[in-house]
Amino acid sequence: MAITNNNSNELTNIELSIQISLSGLSFCILNRKLNTIIHLNDIQFEKKLNPLELLDRLKGLFDSEKMLSYNFSNVFVVYDNDLSSLVPETLFSEDCLADYLKFNSKILKSDYITYDRISENNSVNVYVPYININNFIYDKYGAFTFKHISTVLIEKILQLEKIKMNTRMYVHVNKNHFEIIVVENSKLKLFNTFGYSSKEDFIYFILFTAEQLNLSPETLKLVFLGQIEKEDSLYQIAYKYIRNISFGSRNDRFKFESAPKTPYAHFTLINNF
Repeated sequence: MAITNNNSNELTNIELSIQISLSGLSFCILNRKLNTIIHLNDIQFEKKLNPLELLDRLKGLFDSEKMLSYNFSNVFVVYDNDLSSLVPETLFSEDCLADYLKFNSKILKSDYITYDRISENNSVNVYVPYININNFIYDKYGAFTFKHISTVLIEKILQLEKIKMNTRMYVHVNKNHFEIIVVENSKLKLFNTFGYSSKEDFIYFILFTAEQLNLSPETLKLVFLGQIEKEDSLYQIAYKYIRNISFGSRNDRFKFESAPKTPYAHFTLINNF
């Protein structure tokens, strides 16, 4: 979804990607001419905020980060929340946006609902962005484009799996939630989001999902993305039950002035360019 403002001034070749959740903010700046990420920052909040508190933190970030005052040629926003639902394109109607969400997400009558089209599997991702954040970014930059995090994940993973003929479970790890994407023979079999507060929650939802899809932990191919490393308790408990574990890759198209900690961190933030 793009929001445009014909009066916006543009600075050629410098682009911004921002990922926004109630648990944290991250952003990176791309010099398109040099094909280089020239700045990357990640801020984790001490607690989960509400959208009003989130806006205050975002305003504070813009006050403290001088690089955000650039007049970017393109601005991309990723919304990271669990207010989304995937609909086959053949069943989609713009008149039913709230209906697609109300059975698995807690939405309010005042919520603004929109959608992304995912051409890789002919589906439509219906979701709730934070409209107060949209308004703030619009006031700052004019034209910008936003997507839901699940759109970026599904698009990129289906591209990675395009010619592969097996089953793989991707787990994209965040601070207090994670996404599961299961791909079978290059087709999306499942997408879901789970909150967790302990390593036991984490492995329970992974094993529960595998069981529902008749995937054996003995043969399951599990691929981690996001905020996880081999030394973490989340990895250690997963390895107790699932031996075929690997880490994914962003398949970077860009160089970095300062590289991310791992080649699979900030997967959605960087792949949103």
